[in-house]
Formats: sequence, C-alpha cells, structure tokens
Amino acid sequence: MNKAYKNMEFLTSPEARTLRILSEYIEPQTRFARYRIKDTVVFFGSARAQAADKAAPLLETARASGDAESVRLAEIAVNLARYYEDARTLARRLTEWSKGLQQPNRRFCVCSGGGPGIMEAANRGASEAAGISIGLGISLPNEPNNNTFITRELAFEFHYFFMRKFWFVYLAKGLVVFPGGFGTLDELFEVLTLVQTHKLGKQVPIVLYGGEFWRDVLRLDVMVRWGTISPADLNLFHVSDSPDEAFEYLTSQLTDLYLEDTPV
Repeated sequence: MNKAYKNMEFLTSPEARTLRILSEYIEPQTRFARYRIKDTVVFFGSARAQAADKAAPLLETARASGDAESVRLAEIAVNLARYYEDARTLARRLTEWSKGLQQPNRRFCVCSGGGPGIMEAANRGASEAAGISIGLGISLPNEPNNNTFITRELAFEFHYFFMRKFWFVYLAKGLVVFPGGFGTLDELFEVLTLVQTHKLGKQVPIVLYGGEFWRDVLRLDVMVRWGTISPADLNLFHVSDSPDEAFEYLTSQLTDLYLEDTPV
C-alpha cells in the first residue's frame, strides 16, 4: 500500500486539488527563501516576439518570394523584434545596476513568465549581465517550455494561473509591460486593479513600454470620459519608449521607494 503522499492517483485527483494549490505556494516560497529572492522587476510581453537577428532574415526571404502576405507578416515580426531587443537591453542594464548596489539586503532580480519572446529577452539580458533571473512558467499545450536563459534553480512551472500571478506580484518591486496579447493584458490589468484598489501594501512603479502600441490598444481616456475610471487612474503607470528612459525612471523609483532611508 502506498502512503497517501506517494499515491499519485490521489494526488492528481479533484479531491487533492487543495494540496496541489498549496504546493504551488509552498515550494516556490521555499526556493525563493533558499536563494534570498525578495525583490523582483517583472517583465511582461508577447511570447511571439523574436530577436532581431532571427526576424530580419525572414523579411529578406519574404521579399524575395514576392508574396505580399508573407512580407506583411515578416514586417510585423521585424517591428516586434525591436521590443525584444529593448527588453533585453533594459533587463541587462537593470541587472548590472542591481549588482552594483551597496545594500547587501537589496537585489532586484529580473523575473519573467519563463517562455519565449519578451520573456526570453528579459532573462537573456539578465544572463548577459551575469546575473540570476527568474522564470515563472506555466504549462500550456501550445507553448514551449521555459527559455534557456533562466537561472536553472529559479525556473518554475506552474499549473494554476492564479498561483503564478501571486508570485509575479508578491515579490515585485517594479513592473515593465511590453506589447503583448491577451495574457499580457490580463496580467497588466490584474496589477492595475490591485494598485487602484489599494490591495498592494507597497508601491510598484509600472512602465508601459512602447507608447505607439499602448496608445492604440488602451483607450483609457474613453473610460475616463465615460466615468468608469478616474482621471487620476491614468497616473498609475508611466509610458516609456527607450531603454535609457525606462532605466532612469525605474532606478529612480526603486531608489526612492526601497533604497533611500531603508535600513540594510
């Protein structure tokens, strides 16, 4: 007879769902404590973005083929690749900055959703700065496993979206949201709701990276006009269009909020 905690039929049953949920809380908590992870800067964004050196040849091939639809799709990929490279640069610079801090109890680690695209770019940038980075992956049928740039001991794979979101927010001291799809918007609005309703016991600077994209996608001025949000709610985030500007904003905010007058 198997002990209950070794009975896989039971552990994967509906009756044991509570145990599985608790596991996705306690196991990451244990690992984060082991590696002294307390502060993260979270990167959200499209899983479909490619590195520039992969997107550019696709456009050349498409143009050579003469197929208009292939050219259109390749041009989109090249445009999105800019954000991959910007995420990579920003993550590298934030990691370098964090490694240079004098406070021994403060280390702002790059954290992503663990997958490809913008997530890969963030982990890649941190890796290029010889820093550790976190990947909070999720089991999905049509998406590959965690990218190869995550620090091995800090690569997670969640089953439950809500537990993954908890760990995104619980450790976050900053958030950078790049152009993305439904998942990115879901994550962004969850955080904005927590900030707006004062459910977070901390201040988290939020950067929407890529003003052209966000102005097209988020017509929040319409919500103000209809009275469903307040004008002040538009101040819950900061829009940025360059790695330099985003870096300056984030580091100044993190310094003011978490480094100055903070006991070490």
